[in-house]
Amino acid sequence: MKKPTLLHALVPIIVLIFLLSLNVLFWGDDTLSGSNQMALLFAAGVAVIVSLMLGVKWAKIKENIVKTIGSSMPSILILLLIGALSGTWLISGIVPALVYYGLEILQPNIFLFAAVVISGLVSLATGSSWSTIATIGIALLGIGDAMGINQAIVAGAVISGAYFGDKMSPLSDTTNLAPAMAGTDLFTHIRYMTYTTGPTMLITLIIFLIIGFTYNFEPGATNVNDVQLAIKNTFNLNPLIFLVPVILIIIIIKKMPPIPALMIGSLLGGVAAVIFQPQLIGQLSGIEGNYAKQSYMTVLQSMYGDTVIDTGNEAISKLFKSGGMSGMLLTVWLIISAMVFGGVMESSGLLKRITQTIIKYANSTGSLVGATAVTCIFFNITASDQYISIVVPGKMYAKTFKDKNLKPEVLSRTLEDAGTVTSVLVPWNTGGATQSRVLGVATLDYLPYAFFNYLSPIVTVLVAYLNIKIRRIKKK
Repeated sequence: MKKPTLLHALVPIIVLIFLLSLNVLFWGDDTLSGSNQMALLFAAGVAVIVSLMLGVKWAKIKENIVKTIGSSMPSILILLLIGALSGTWLISGIVPALVYYGLEILQPNIFLFAAVVISGLVSLATGSSWSTIATIGIALLGIGDAMGINQAIVAGAVISGAYFGDKMSPLSDTTNLAPAMAGTDLFTHIRYMTYTTGPTMLITLIIFLIIGFTYNFEPGATNVNDVQLAIKNTFNLNPLIFLVPVILIIIIIKKMPPIPALMIGSLLGGVAAVIFQPQLIGQLSGIEGNYAKQSYMTVLQSMYGDTVIDTGNEAISKLFKSGGMSGMLLTVWLIISAMVFGGVMESSGLLKRITQTIIKYANSTGSLVGATAVTCIFFNITASDQYISIVVPGKMYAKTFKDKNLKPEVLSRTLEDAGTVTSVLVPWNTGGATQSRVLGVATLDYLPYAFFNYLSPIVTVLVAYLNIKIRRIKKK
């Protein structure tokens, strides 16, 4: 097998960027319906041709594709279960109740600030940005919409808070993964992250406060009173339904894995719907009598298919709809396509070749941290998975950081600051594709407002260049 040159490595990347640019030009914000998936597959085909020219056997390429897709299966299962959970939490009245009481408590001027804080606290407690966005995030989006706030801005606030909590929570998988790759312990890693994450979060909160007090609130077809009245007339707002999210948060805090936790949350939502929303279930089922049959059909439909609740107001009804598991299938297709591209690129060493070039320019502490951050973002774009963006750079740079007398927590912090949080900014990454589908807001629409996510790598590189609190290995 020949060693790939930088040109070999860049050809599939250039093809991918070109095709994705055409998609945005021709399809606008509808690129997730299939054009981006095909772009990734065509670029993967180009990468296969380059790999075969370098002498890589097809059997090895295929094996790596299957392995890479296999690594994404937990994300795909979580995505499907989030679809089921969103459906049962809708028909049970959980999300509408959160919207109703949220409108009672939250004032428009401080809403965006509060959305960041609430999302951050829930994600910190659960260790999961995905679960937070799929539950509390959807409710906050509905509240913001009723207040007349652009959904992209609300989505940016929710994502900023959720990824802050995920990043700082000892229950988070990525927060455990980063120190494991770098060779430090969990709590040293979390404490050290406060030097970059704290200022980044403070800046994010100030920005959202400024937006909140300068935003021109102009509700369109809906207003707060209309939304609350429609919710009250459609759902039974029994406070006991809040036991479901409380139970879900508790079992996640108790370190139950996300897949069984989300399944339990979905089933509990279905049970709550049967108990508290009999009138709605009868309406949605479209059949007379036999409540057991109505319940079974309606709950299953909410888990796997489309659910639209008619509140009597078309604009308000748009707030209360879900696609269930089937609504996530385009995103699953996108993730699989991205994994195919990443698998081919990795099997022939094309990704490694690009990162080797980056390392050559890392002479100072600032440039090394900067190179690591760029590599993490690069893997989020090309390998399309936040775990790969932590694992591969972690393995690549561990020895280099040690040779520069830098403690491993400097590396682990950089991996989180640049790898974990930027995955949600890439439309075809598992993070970006999932949150875009869950919130119903295109990745490129919320990207400008996800301040925490794109400020994090900037702050971590700036801190390194300024040599602030950079921990070094003391020579004996």
